Amino acid sequence: MSVTVQAELSAAAEAIERHRNRITGLLESTPGLSADLVSAMYEVERSLLGVHRLVMRAEKISRAENRSL
Repeated sequence: MSVTVQAELSAAAEAIERHRNRITGLLESTPGLSADLVSAMYEVERSLLGVHRLVMRAEKISRAENRSL
């Protein structure tokens, strides 16, 4: 497995986390949003958290495979 793949996965995980933090910030700093919008935004936040975990898992596997080469 290429070190490039590992670096790209790490960069993607960081970007996903930044986007999740942006959604969280919007939820915390924007009062008066409709219940439907808040619900959708929380769903986005949870989904991004799940995606972040999956990308981190892939990065961890990539790191392990690089060590075994």
